Amino acid sequence: MMALDFARVGESDTLQRMIESGLSVELCDEKGNTLLMLAAYSRHIDTTAMLLHYHANVDKRNDRGQTPLGGVAFKGDLELVKLLLEHDANIDADNGGGKTPLMFAAMFGHRDIVDFLIKNGADTEAQTFFGMSAYSLAKITGGIRKLLRSLT
Repeated sequence: MMALDFARVGESDTLQRMIESGLSVELCDEKGNTLLMLAAYSRHIDTTAMLLHYHANVDKRNDRGQTPLGGVAFKGDLELVKLLLEHDANIDADNGGGKTPLMFAAMFGHRDIVDFLIKNGADTEAQTFFGMSAYSLAKITGGIRKLLRSLT
């Protein structure tokens, strides 16, 4: 459906007109990704904000159990993390296999997001990866990235 593509590419104006004309803000693709999930995961902050304005469910999960906050923590977009939390996203939501948004941010070395989530109350013990807390993992991945940069 075109509306799903509009969410993926950040076509806010057209998508907004469609919603105002009766399109469900909770429209999903075949994998259960809502318009909000697609816009947030594709890093379209204006489209994400517009969908939240129209009361998109900030914690609606796709078929894999992932939330928009988990997706943006994985992608590494701090501004979208802030926006979703401003709209009461569940900071400790299990996004499959016990992985929280904090763990996704830590696994992929997004230290700024790790720090922000912790400052905003994320449970650092909610899940561990090979026995390491999310914060420890963020320190290690950040150190590995620095080492790799120094070698190139």
